[in-house]
Amino acid sequence: MKSITIFTGLLFISSLSFSQIYEIGGFVGGSNFIGDVGSTQFVNPNKLAFGGLFKWNRSPRHSLRASLIYSTLSADDAWSSDPRREVRAYSFNASVLEASLGIEFNFFDFDLHMATPMSTPYIYTGISMVNHPNFYFTTIDFVSEKTRSDSFGIPVILGYKTTFTTHLILAFEVGARYTFSDNLDGSDPSNEGLNNSVHFGNFNNNDWYVFSGFTLTYTFGRKPCYCNF
Repeated sequence: MKSITIFTGLLFISSLSFSQIYEIGGFVGGSNFIGDVGSTQFVNPNKLAFGGLFKWNRSPRHSLRASLIYSTLSADDAWSSDPRREVRAYSFNASVLEASLGIEFNFFDFDLHMATPMSTPYIYTGISMVNHPNFYFTTIDFVSEKTRSDSFGIPVILGYKTTFTTHLILAFEVGARYTFSDNLDGSDPSNEGLNNSVHFGNFNNNDWYVFSGFTLTYTFGRKPCYCNF
Protein backbone atom coordinates (compact mmCIF):
# COMPACT_ATOMS: atom_id res chain seq x y z
CA MET A 1 0.00 0.00 0.00
CA LYS A 2 2.86 2.38 0.79
CA SER A 3 4.39 1.87 -2.66
CA ILE A 4 1.02 2.64 -4.28
CA THR A 5 0.88 5.97 -2.41
CA ILE A 6 4.45 6.95 -3.36
CA PHE A 7 3.90 5.90 -6.99
CA THR A 8 0.72 7.98 -7.33
CA GLY A 9 2.19 11.03 -5.56
CA LEU A 10 5.21 11.21 -7.85
CA LEU A 11 3.04 10.97 -10.94
CA PHE A 12 0.70 13.70 -9.74
CA ILE A 13 3.52 16.09 -8.80
CA SER A 14 5.28 15.59 -12.13
CA SER A 15 2.09 16.49 -14.02
CA LEU A 16 1.49 19.66 -11.98
CA SER A 17 4.99 20.97 -12.71
CA PHE A 18 3.67 22.31 -16.04
CA SER A 19 1.03 24.97 -16.64
CA GLN A 20 -1.38 23.92 -19.38
CA ILE A 21 -5.00 22.76 -19.43
CA TYR A 22 -6.04 20.02 -17.02
CA GLU A 23 -8.92 17.66 -16.30
CA ILE A 24 -9.80 16.25 -12.91
CA GLY A 25 -12.70 13.98 -12.08
CA GLY A 26 -13.96 10.58 -11.12
CA PHE A 27 -14.62 7.09 -12.40
CA VAL A 28 -17.51 4.80 -11.44
CA GLY A 29 -18.37 1.43 -12.89
CA GLY A 30 -17.75 -2.26 -12.34
CA SER A 31 -14.93 -4.79 -12.26
CA ASN A 32 -14.46 -8.40 -13.25
CA PHE A 33 -11.60 -10.87 -13.00
CA ILE A 34 -10.20 -13.18 -15.70
CA GLY A 35 -7.89 -15.93 -14.49
CA ASP A 36 -7.83 -19.46 -13.12
CA VAL A 37 -10.93 -19.02 -10.93
CA GLY A 38 -14.44 -18.09 -12.00
CA SER A 39 -15.91 -17.00 -15.30
CA THR A 40 -13.78 -16.50 -18.40
CA GLN A 41 -16.09 -13.86 -19.92
CA PHE A 42 -14.03 -10.83 -20.91
CA VAL A 43 -16.45 -8.04 -19.91
CA ASN A 44 -18.70 -9.15 -17.07
CA PRO A 45 -18.71 -6.55 -14.25
CA ASN A 46 -19.90 -7.94 -10.91
CA LYS A 47 -18.48 -5.56 -8.28
CA LEU A 48 -18.42 -1.78 -7.89
CA ALA A 49 -15.28 0.08 -8.98
CA PHE A 50 -14.65 3.77 -8.31
CA GLY A 51 -11.80 6.25 -8.20
CA GLY A 52 -10.32 9.48 -9.49
CA LEU A 53 -8.28 10.58 -12.47
CA PHE A 54 -6.19 13.53 -13.59
CA LYS A 55 -5.24 14.50 -17.15
CA TRP A 56 -2.72 16.93 -18.55
CA ASN A 57 -3.70 17.73 -22.15
CA ARG A 58 -0.57 18.13 -24.24
CA SER A 59 -2.40 18.55 -27.59
CA PRO A 60 -5.89 18.05 -29.07
CA ARG A 61 -4.82 14.47 -29.82
CA HIS A 62 -3.08 13.23 -26.65
CA SER A 63 -2.98 13.62 -22.89
CA LEU A 64 -0.95 12.33 -19.98
CA ARG A 65 -3.31 10.58 -17.59
CA ALA A 66 -2.98 9.36 -13.99
CA SER A 67 -5.67 7.45 -12.09
CA LEU A 68 -6.35 5.71 -8.80
CA ILE A 69 -9.17 3.12 -8.70
CA TYR A 70 -10.48 0.93 -5.87
CA SER A 71 -12.57 -2.20 -6.33
CA THR A 72 -13.14 -5.77 -5.21
CA LEU A 73 -12.16 -8.50 -7.64
CA SER A 74 -14.70 -11.27 -7.22
CA ALA A 75 -14.62 -14.71 -8.85
CA ASP A 76 -16.59 -17.92 -8.31
CA ASP A 77 -16.21 -21.21 -10.16
CA ALA A 78 -20.01 -21.54 -10.05
CA TRP A 79 -20.14 -18.70 -12.64
CA SER A 80 -18.00 -20.65 -15.10
CA SER A 81 -19.23 -22.72 -18.03
CA ASP A 82 -16.27 -25.08 -17.52
CA PRO A 83 -17.55 -28.21 -15.71
CA ARG A 84 -14.12 -28.79 -14.14
CA ARG A 85 -14.27 -25.41 -12.42
CA GLU A 86 -17.87 -25.99 -11.34
CA VAL A 87 -16.83 -29.22 -9.61
CA ARG A 88 -13.73 -27.60 -8.03
CA ALA A 89 -15.91 -24.80 -6.53
CA TYR A 90 -13.22 -22.21 -5.66
CA SER A 91 -14.22 -18.58 -5.00
CA PHE A 92 -12.67 -15.38 -3.63
CA ASN A 93 -13.23 -11.66 -3.05
CA ALA A 94 -10.08 -9.52 -3.11
CA SER A 95 -10.02 -5.77 -2.44
CA VAL A 96 -7.59 -4.03 -4.82
CA LEU A 97 -6.22 -0.53 -5.31
CA GLU A 98 -4.77 0.37 -8.71
CA ALA A 99 -2.55 3.31 -9.65
CA SER A 100 -1.94 3.93 -13.34
CA LEU A 101 -0.03 6.38 -15.54
CA GLY A 102 0.02 6.56 -19.31
CA ILE A 103 -0.99 8.29 -22.52
CA GLU A 104 -4.53 8.78 -23.78
CA PHE A 105 -4.76 9.19 -27.56
CA ASN A 106 -7.81 10.75 -29.26
CA PHE A 107 -8.80 9.43 -32.68
CA PHE A 108 -10.10 12.92 -33.61
CA ASP A 109 -9.02 16.41 -32.51
CA PHE A 110 -10.46 17.24 -29.09
CA ASP A 111 -9.67 20.92 -28.51
CA LEU A 112 -11.17 21.90 -25.16
CA HIS A 113 -11.24 25.61 -26.12
CA MET A 114 -13.56 25.15 -29.07
CA ALA A 115 -17.05 26.54 -28.50
CA THR A 116 -18.78 23.76 -30.43
CA PRO A 117 -19.63 20.36 -28.87
CA MET A 118 -17.01 17.67 -29.51
CA SER A 119 -16.72 13.94 -29.19
CA THR A 120 -14.15 11.30 -30.06
CA PRO A 121 -13.20 7.67 -29.47
CA TYR A 122 -9.92 7.25 -27.57
CA ILE A 123 -7.42 4.65 -26.46
CA TYR A 124 -5.28 4.65 -23.33
CA THR A 125 -2.25 2.59 -22.35
CA GLY A 126 0.70 2.89 -20.02
CA ILE A 127 1.69 1.13 -16.82
CA SER A 128 -0.35 0.16 -13.78
CA MET A 129 0.39 -1.13 -10.30
CA VAL A 130 -2.25 -3.00 -8.29
CA ASN A 131 -2.10 -3.68 -4.57
CA HIS A 132 -3.83 -6.99 -3.76
CA PRO A 133 -4.12 -9.51 -0.89
CA ASN A 134 -2.20 -12.80 -0.83
CA PHE A 135 -4.07 -16.06 -0.30
CA TYR A 136 -4.20 -19.65 -1.51
CA PHE A 137 -6.55 -22.63 -1.66
CA THR A 138 -6.20 -26.05 -0.11
CA THR A 139 -8.39 -28.99 -1.06
CA ILE A 140 -10.83 -28.05 1.70
CA ASP A 141 -10.36 -24.37 2.50
CA PHE A 142 -9.50 -20.80 1.48
CA VAL A 143 -6.44 -19.52 3.40
CA SER A 144 -5.51 -15.84 3.74
CA GLU A 145 -1.79 -15.11 4.19
CA LYS A 146 -2.72 -11.76 5.84
CA THR A 147 -0.23 -9.93 3.61
CA ARG A 148 -0.53 -7.84 0.47
CA SER A 149 1.60 -7.46 -2.67
CA ASP A 150 2.04 -4.96 -5.50
CA SER A 151 1.91 -6.26 -9.07
CA PHE A 152 2.66 -4.27 -12.22
CA GLY A 153 0.64 -4.53 -15.39
CA ILE A 154 -0.29 -2.99 -18.74
CA PRO A 155 -3.72 -1.36 -19.12
CA VAL A 156 -5.45 -1.15 -22.51
CA ILE A 157 -8.55 1.06 -22.40
CA LEU A 158 -11.00 1.86 -25.21
CA GLY A 159 -13.50 4.64 -24.70
CA TYR A 160 -15.71 7.33 -26.15
CA LYS A 161 -15.96 10.85 -24.69
CA THR A 162 -18.02 13.95 -25.37
CA THR A 163 -18.24 17.49 -24.01
CA PHE A 164 -21.17 17.53 -21.60
CA THR A 165 -20.98 21.28 -20.88
CA THR A 166 -18.30 23.94 -21.41
CA HIS A 167 -16.16 22.50 -18.61
CA LEU A 168 -17.49 18.95 -18.18
CA ILE A 169 -16.50 15.88 -20.22
CA LEU A 170 -18.45 12.62 -20.00
CA ALA A 171 -16.92 9.33 -21.20
CA PHE A 172 -17.63 5.62 -21.24
CA GLU A 173 -14.73 3.18 -21.31
CA VAL A 174 -13.83 -0.50 -21.02
CA GLY A 175 -10.28 -1.25 -19.88
CA ALA A 176 -8.48 -4.58 -19.58
CA ARG A 177 -5.39 -4.88 -17.40
CA TYR A 178 -2.81 -7.56 -18.18
CA THR A 179 -0.77 -8.14 -15.02
CA PHE A 180 2.72 -9.55 -14.59
CA SER A 181 1.38 -11.86 -11.88
CA ASP A 182 -0.40 -15.21 -11.89
CA ASN A 183 -1.34 -14.95 -8.23
CA LEU A 184 -4.17 -12.42 -8.00
CA ASP A 185 -6.42 -15.48 -7.69
CA GLY A 186 -4.17 -17.47 -5.32
CA SER A 187 -3.23 -20.00 -8.00
CA ASP A 188 0.54 -19.49 -7.81
CA PRO A 189 1.51 -18.50 -4.23
CA SER A 190 5.17 -17.60 -3.68
CA ASN A 191 5.31 -18.62 -0.01
CA GLU A 192 8.29 -21.00 0.19
CA GLY A 193 6.69 -22.95 3.02
CA LEU A 194 3.87 -24.17 0.78
CA ASN A 195 4.04 -27.39 -1.20
CA ASN A 196 3.12 -27.73 -4.86
CA SER A 197 -0.33 -29.11 -4.09
CA VAL A 198 -1.70 -25.58 -3.62
CA HIS A 199 -0.64 -24.48 -7.12
CA PHE A 200 -3.21 -24.89 -9.86
CA GLY A 201 -4.37 -23.54 -13.21
CA ASN A 202 -2.50 -22.48 -16.35
CA PHE A 203 0.99 -21.29 -15.37
CA ASN A 204 1.61 -19.96 -18.91
CA ASN A 205 -1.08 -17.28 -18.66
CA ASN A 206 -1.01 -14.41 -16.19
CA ASP A 207 -4.09 -12.84 -14.60
CA TRP A 208 -6.28 -10.13 -16.12
CA TYR A 209 -8.95 -7.85 -14.71
CA VAL A 210 -11.31 -5.36 -16.35
CA PHE A 211 -12.78 -2.03 -15.24
CA SER A 212 -15.85 -0.85 -17.20
CA GLY A 213 -17.67 2.39 -16.49
CA PHE A 214 -18.07 6.13 -16.83
CA THR A 215 -15.77 9.08 -16.17
CA LEU A 216 -16.81 12.67 -15.57
CA THR A 217 -14.04 15.28 -15.59
CA TYR A 218 -13.88 19.03 -15.06
CA THR A 219 -11.51 21.09 -17.22
CA PHE A 220 -9.47 24.04 -15.98
CA GLY A 221 -6.26 25.94 -16.70
CA ARG A 222 -5.07 28.48 -19.23
CA LYS A 223 -5.28 27.98 -22.98
CA PRO A 224 -2.32 25.80 -23.97
CA CYS A 225 0.23 26.46 -26.68
CA TYR A 226 0.30 23.22 -28.65
CA CYS A 227 2.76 24.52 -31.22
CA ASN A 228 5.82 23.00 -29.47
CA PHE A 229 4.44 19.45 -29.34
